[in-house]
Amino acid sequence: MTTASPLRRATALALILLATAAWAIAPATPQLPDPGNPRMSRADQEKLGLKAMAEVYKQMPVLPDSSPIAQYVQQLGRRLQKQIPPERAWPYQFHVVQQKEINAFALPGGPIFINVGTINAAATEAQLAGVMAHEMSHVYMQHSAKQATSSKRTIAEILGAVGGIFGGSAVGSLARMGIQFGAGTLLMKYSREDEAQADSVGAIIMYKAGFNPMELAHFFEALAKEGGGGPQFLSDHPNPGNRSEAIAKEIRNWPPKNYLGDSQEFLSAKKQASTVKAYTAQEIADGARRGLWATQNVRTGAVPASAQESVAADANSATVSDISLDQIRPNGQFTEVHQDGFSISYPSNWSTAKGQNSLTIAPKAAVSQNAIAYGAVINTFDDPNATSLDQVTQDLIRNLVRTNPGMRQESEIRVIDVNGVRGRTADLTSDSPIQQDGRPLPEHDWLVVVPQSSSSYLSLVFIAPERDFTAIRPTYQRMVDSLRVE
Repeated sequence: MTTASPLRRATALALILLATAAWAIAPATPQLPDPGNPRMSRADQEKLGLKAMAEVYKQMPVLPDSSPIAQYVQQLGRRLQKQIPPERAWPYQFHVVQQKEINAFALPGGPIFINVGTINAAATEAQLAGVMAHEMSHVYMQHSAKQATSSKRTIAEILGAVGGIFGGSAVGSLARMGIQFGAGTLLMKYSREDEAQADSVGAIIMYKAGFNPMELAHFFEALAKEGGGGPQFLSDHPNPGNRSEAIAKEIRNWPPKNYLGDSQEFLSAKKQASTVKAYTAQEIADGARRGLWATQNVRTGAVPASAQESVAADANSATVSDISLDQIRPNGQFTEVHQDGFSISYPSNWSTAKGQNSLTIAPKAAVSQNAIAYGAVINTFDDPNATSLDQVTQDLIRNLVRTNPGMRQESEIRVIDVNGVRGRTADLTSDSPIQQDGRPLPEHDWLVVVPQSSSSYLSLVFIAPERDFTAIRPTYQRMVDSLRVE
């Protein structure tokens, strides 16, 4: 029997220890985190996303999937999607919006939309992949569902309060007012924590797909330096801090990798994107008022099968372009409605449409699938970080102006007494869906904000063309005077 010498045993032990130490400090391939379980089911998230997607095709011009640009984006999306374990994957869809401004957004359950302007702005393929991976991460982490079920903010609010999203009236929210919300605001602005998570998860997806995760940070930084289309994108994607530092810290211990360069497909798509017809946010808002995009998207075949019925119905719906005050004039008799902790009276010859935390009051003749020309929209919302009612009102006005091209604040914020409750009021102006000589009439939007609790508020927006506002204001004032917070 052969006995190993002490020296040989010591050498073997040292080698084992070195191998163990090397294994212990070897860089580990990053793994996607557990996204958690929001109270909204997976099926409900997917259903909600598809309904919201139908609204996008009504409000924005989208390239058909047969477009070479769309096909390239879908090809890149599939590469990124393969990095997600099947048990945690979502039915991602990737579509391209014909908008000049730089932006991208994701809907619950998987639909993702990338603006043409974003493709043009991406200096490298990795930057475009980073934007897409970031949006995919919002879906993967189920941020919208978590926000929807963790506060008084409803799913409708998170989706920009798009009317009809729950199969109800088409005028259930601000999206159906003369004030028109663009589809780019279908998602409520994410928190900085959400953004940090989307950066972190997006970096993992990029790395696994072969792209340098630092390019995501470089894209955001380039937008911040250049301005132009960047501020809108950055407003929808608030900076969680020093993105470059955070991503660099995250990836520093990952195994080294030779990252991919720009593919020929990317270079070709960028060239095509620079020549494709794209519209400004103002042009898109104007087209949505006229029902232009629903018609165009149906005609070009851009609308997916899941949204065809809804979008086609919208394309065939009537507009309110020829409505007049005489056709909708209040009859002087009022009735009362109760909802969400408040009550208000309104003309009995007008109609109501209730949404979750929203109420629209309007004459039927003044409503189409795309706009409301006369009436009032009331929303309940939270602003727990506000320090004063003036700040709440200014924040609300700033958001309305930011998300509605052509809208302007016309007056200072003033104090208003609403049945003994001190509220705030201001006057705004925008474009009416009613047109004259092919141009929209000026619209008067009267805003009233009333506290409902320590951090909950009511916003009321009364709408009419400027030419008719003086005549209809006594009706709106009577409605305000009848408001009761319960």
